[in-house]
Amino acid sequence: MRSGELEITDLLWPLDEAGARLPVVQAEAVSLLSDRGQHGAARILARMPSRDGCVDEAYLDALAVRVHHELQRLGEELQMDRRVAALLEGPLRLLQASGTGPVRVVDVGCGTGHVVRAVAAHRHFSPDVELVGVDLNPVLIDEARRLARLESLDCEFVTGDAFAPGIAITDPARTIVISTGLLHHLGEADLTELFTVQARLGVAGFAHWDIAPCMWSTVGAWLFHQARMREPVSRHDGVLSARRAHSAQTLLAAARAAAAGYAPTVLEGPRWYPRALDVLRPIVGTLS
Repeated sequence: MRSGELEITDLLWPLDEAGARLPVVQAEAVSLLSDRGQHGAARILARMPSRDGCVDEAYLDALAVRVHHELQRLGEELQMDRRVAALLEGPLRLLQASGTGPVRVVDVGCGTGHVVRAVAAHRHFSPDVELVGVDLNPVLIDEARRLARLESLDCEFVTGDAFAPGIAITDPARTIVISTGLLHHLGEADLTELFTVQARLGVAGFAHWDIAPCMWSTVGAWLFHQARMREPVSRHDGVLSARRAHSAQTLLAAARAAAAGYAPTVLEGPRWYPRALDVLRPIVGTLS
């Protein structure tokens, strides 16, 4: 868990070391937020329905889906499928030319799979590019699969650790790993571990989009979440996400320390006059 202020969602779906779900003891979670001075967040969590002192799991499952549907609105506004496709087009072409068989794009922490589903729906890539979304939360993966079936999309969703054997990365040398909005949930040690495991596997490349921390992203997050979000959890966490996002220097230091063979770069827009789309910018690296 990150130090400093917590997003409410940091506390709602805890897992043990084996990946099994743990109950959310409501009083403990409320106290944790209150002790950090996050009294508004504590009140939101205290109002959630509970059973035997724990936040009701059925409520949490439904909340997870609602929050991620609201996050899809943000992904649509930021044109994430088009931006992902534009950035990966060149590296994917090189992989396709370098050998036979499919290449794969793996979206880590995909939630309900908006980016993967949108890329598949718009057929941004050729049919030999496999699209796979991975998340630790089985409820979100079930929803991603349901939506993909409804839309008749050619993509796959799996539950688990994307970097574990047999989950999603079967041929690392022909796999590009992506994520959107994941990095700010990771402390610096976990951030380094993310780059370490990618380098250890030898994936062909990575592109992780996350919030560029600055005054404009914080103000923009507040305005967008007030205008477009209905869930109190979404409104609280969305603004806090912008405030606790990692700087480009932090991202680059973690990637250079752990993935030296990838020459990482943060594709950041201008700080003082940014485009709205630049609120989410990627750190990218290709295996040299």
